[in-house]
Amino acid sequence: MRVLVPDLPEFRELRVEGVEFAFYSAEQLPEGEAEGLVLWLTPPGLQGQLLNWPGLKWVLTLTAGIEHVAGALPEGVTLYNAHRLHDRAVAVHVLAGMLAAARGLHRFRDAQQEGRWKRTLDLGTLDEARVVIWGYGHIGRILEDLLRPFNAKVTGIRSRTPDAERDAALAEADWVVLLLPSTPETKGIVNAEVLARLKPGAWLSNQGRGDLIDTDALLAALESGHLGGAVLDVTDPEPLPEGHPLWQQPNVIITPHIASTTRDLIRRGADYTRAFLTEMQAGREPEGRVEAGQRY
Repeated sequence: MRVLVPDLPEFRELRVEGVEFAFYSAEQLPEGEAEGLVLWLTPPGLQGQLLNWPGLKWVLTLTAGIEHVAGALPEGVTLYNAHRLHDRAVAVHVLAGMLAAARGLHRFRDAQQEGRWKRTLDLGTLDEARVVIWGYGHIGRILEDLLRPFNAKVTGIRSRTPDAERDAALAEADWVVLLLPSTPETKGIVNAEVLARLKPGAWLSNQGRGDLIDTDALLAALESGHLGGAVLDVTDPEPLPEGHPLWQQPNVIITPHIASTTRDLIRRGADYTRAFLTEMQAGREPEGRVEAGQRY
């Protein structure tokens, strides 16, 4: 079996019996057909070429989300994703942001930059905090486990949660964590009406997709003081342009869509690929198969 993989040192070291690796980069593409494609860290133009490679039967995207691939796959090509590669790092990132916000680390960092020794009593913990995880899946379950030692009270809601039950949970939340994918149904799901439903001082954390939140409504809720603050790893627009008003919000913590990033991510991606191909070569179905019509 011939498989296209990224031309990175960690992938160059891969050895799987019965698999021939062909290495691609933005600068150079291999010749000849390939049965499989491991898609990762790929510019859009190159991605289109790879997804239409001669002989292609399956694609493994080393991402959790599939919206960048699902609509571009040729008919008959099977898609797999790799949520397990990213789940724990994202959950840890969410927890880190919540703890940083509770302890006011963003405000102390701002004071540090200005050379000011500024003390405050306005600090908290997550003890007894009501946390709503909106998009309660793999990452949500890990996050709930991580929150347990902090004595937080977690409620998970999903797309099938009845509206009344969802709204009741949101109204009591101290934290709302968004882990939803971007779909036509979820785009702008956190709008002015939803934000008004949150109790004063609640915080919002978004590690799903930027377009889940109506940015203008978010800014209005922050500037009015109704929303306590926000931790955003994703934004709309993204990247967030220089001069955008979100940058200047004192109670907003922004990271540049790196929640799943770790210093060993490429090594872990290569290891995941090896395990995936080993399963396939043994005649077993690898995990992560995306069913026809599935959008996340």
